[in-house]
Amino acid sequence: MDRRGFLKGATLGGAAVSATSLAAPAVAQGKMTWRMVTTWPKNFPGLGVSAQRLADRITAASDGQLTIKLFSAGELVPALQSLDAVIDGSAEMSHGAAYYWQNKSPALNFFTGVPYGMTERELTAWIRFMGGQEIWDEIYDQFGVQGFLAGNTGIQTGGWFKQELTGLEDVQGMRFRTPGLGGQVWQKIGASVSNMAAGDLFQALQNGTLDAIEFVGPYNDLALGFYQVCKHYYTSSFIEPGLAPEVVVDKAKYQALPANLQAIIRDCAQAEYDNMTADIFANDPRALQTLVNDHGVITHPKFPDDILEAGAKAAEEVLGELRDSGDPLVQKTVASFTDALNLLRTRTEGTDLSFIQARDKYFKFG
Repeated sequence: MDRRGFLKGATLGGAAVSATSLAAPAVAQGKMTWRMVTTWPKNFPGLGVSAQRLADRITAASDGQLTIKLFSAGELVPALQSLDAVIDGSAEMSHGAAYYWQNKSPALNFFTGVPYGMTERELTAWIRFMGGQEIWDEIYDQFGVQGFLAGNTGIQTGGWFKQELTGLEDVQGMRFRTPGLGGQVWQKIGASVSNMAAGDLFQALQNGTLDAIEFVGPYNDLALGFYQVCKHYYTSSFIEPGLAPEVVVDKAKYQALPANLQAIIRDCAQAEYDNMTADIFANDPRALQTLVNDHGVITHPKFPDDILEAGAKAAEEVLGELRDSGDPLVQKTVASFTDALNLLRTRTEGTDLSFIQARDKYFKFG
């Protein structure tokens, strides 16, 4: 895919496109048009395409009663101001990742991804059936918005590096892009961490502002062209075991909708959660083959053991600091997440892992 093709028009740091775009949502003959702003470049594989698919799902399911008009990063507001656009009324919906807004509440990290935390299915179990959604609602109530899970990447890749990592000493002082609690973990083990939106990453890597980046996985990373600068690709992350994008709606406007439209938004988000996951799982292996066969990328199935061990220790420290933060809602989130993880991992590690190991060792059909 042409990297410039899907970035065209997505000026991530730009201002709103026009005063007309910021006008109140259209209402005609009982029909409404809502604006969805996103953190993703236009036509971005996986994440951006999923946001567009969700907008189209809602529009189609409502038979045009609620039309969702999508704005990619920079078309209405800069990428990392998407949630603020919903809070201040510039848009009715946003599509992004909750851990981008950790400055509003560190508890929001838990609804995207936690180092050594929940996998994709564990996260949905917690959110849907173990009280996670109710806690998330409490957090977002402070800002007048409502969040729903809207996709998942599964276990992400660990990142792109200009040189192979031989051990923890190679991390010291490395300028590394990675967000959320995972960024805090990498910082604790020696990296100099920053967060940037997707459209800014290639240039920062190319001009030396960054030494390494972690983004999503082969499907997305191929499109962004990181292989042109870095050849060492770590294919399993320990900080993002199941990253979940979110769709956020203005809560007052959402509750003012008729019950059927509320259900359509909620249920379409849930359907797109599963569909995006399938899209990523189907296309990551294909993209990885292209990276290796056509672009000479060198893959590494895991980080050196001392990095993994130091990362686990740092993750425990980060979570412990949140647990002891004194913020009741953050503490409530940590406790709920931890209790759910300790139960759910008995299924993942006691059942799923044994099967995966057996299949890898014994089953070679085809």
